Amino acid sequence: MPLKFRLIMEAEITKAIVETASEDWVEYAESDVIVVGAGPSGLTAAKYLAESGLKTLVLERRLSFGGGIGGGGMLFHKVVIEREAKDILDDFEIRYVEHRNFLVADSAEFMAKLATKAVDAGAKVILGVSVEDVIFREDPLRVRGVCIQWSAVEISGLHVDPLFLRSRAVVDATGHDAEVISVAARKIPLDVAVTGERSAYSEVAEKEIVEKTGEVVEGLYAAGMAVAAVHNLPRMGPIFGGMLLSGKKVAEIIAESLKA
Repeated sequence: MPLKFRLIMEAEITKAIVETASEDWVEYAESDVIVVGAGPSGLTAAKYLAESGLKTLVLERRLSFGGGIGGGGMLFHKVVIEREAKDILDDFEIRYVEHRNFLVADSAEFMAKLATKAVDAGAKVILGVSVEDVIFREDPLRVRGVCIQWSAVEISGLHVDPLFLRSRAVVDATGHDAEVISVAARKIPLDVAVTGERSAYSEVAEKEIVEKTGEVVEGLYAAGMAVAAVHNLPRMGPIFGGMLLSGKKVAEIIAESLKA
């Protein structure tokens, strides 16, 4: 028997998309936490933030999530995770195999389950949105949100004014360039110099990125590779335990701060 579809009017499709998307934007014009970047540290942070009861929005400039996970190691579809991050893998139900001193996960499953568990925990993820600046207040200096633009507009080079989203905390999880902290450091007196990461020294990078994860200025936090950019730490390649542990740590710091 052939399928029967009721009459669909194209205008109704448009209304359904625009009306429900607009409802989300109105809802998330104010959040507890905005996480910028849907890579491993950002998605990990989002899950634990949402589970702690904080209204959490994740913004990602690309039309996909996972950051640097998808390419694995030089396009080999595997990533390495230290045993210290095993509990986080288990929380996200990410399967892995043991290989000598490490755990090894499939890159596609790794990125998919990070996103799924973050969304299931209650975090809202919106793709195709760039953060081009922050909102700040003085006396005392504090970051109070972000300025956003469609990534397509940014890529096109058109001059279109951004919109604003307020939050109680902003997490820079943008990776190697620490984009949010970098723009804030240029425009407001953060007393922070984003010098960028150093060359590879994996064991030092993994350890120190977790240790130095945290608040950069009141209301603005660094997680993942953004920590390396801010603190001039080495890079480490396709090993992701530090990213997971950094994301969880920043979530715990923020949850404690905002609930104090």
